[in-house]
Amino acid sequence: PENDINLKQTMAMGCWSEQELVGEQGHWQAKKLTTDASEWEVLLDGEKVGEVKWSLVGEHNMHNGLMAIAAARHVGVAPADAANALGSFINARRRLELRGEANGVTVYDDFAHHPTAILATLAALRGKVGGTARIIAVLEPRSNTMKMGICKDDLAPSLGRADEVFLLQPAHIPWQVAEVAEACVQPAHWSGDVDTLADMVVKTAQPGDHILV
Repeated sequence: PENDINLKQTMAMGCWSEQELVGEQGHWQAKKLTTDASEWEVLLDGEKVGEVKWSLVGEHNMHNGLMAIAAARHVGVAPADAANALGSFINARRRLELRGEANGVTVYDDFAHHPTAILATLAALRGKVGGTARIIAVLEPRSNTMKMGICKDDLAPSLGRADEVFLLQPAHIPWQVAEVAEACVQPAHWSGDVDTLADMVVKTAQPGDHILV
């Protein structure tokens, strides 16, 4: 991205490779055609060179796709061909993966293991389901970074797009998820037992809800 200050500072230290920038002032832009960014136009120097319709949602995925198209062009693949190819792209598992639907409740699984990823995933799901649908976020700190509590102060803000939050307290970590629950602006609950937490979620969920685990 052309406006990323950290990237600019790194590049200023010395880069002798060809550079192409993504963003409003860059060579490449992506223009959303749908709210959830599942359809978007590819612009190169202000001119449309392709259109993507794929199964992924979220602006973070759209930007990743745009950079993939730019990289493909560098090795000779026409942007229109690369854009069409993304239409058949199969995403990795546990990336906003639909796991099933029961009694009108939809369940997704995502391996968002730090606050920035949690924020992006919830934003993507919100764009997909709309502003009035209820999103229930279920979070278990599983990565080593999360267990150490390095990012714990950023967890509550990252969960802001969820309507209700459920947190699992792992054993043997040096901090309490209750701190995150207290910092959440929406209703937030926690438990140290998986079955108890699952039961709490089931009792809370209503038809039309979307559960993100």
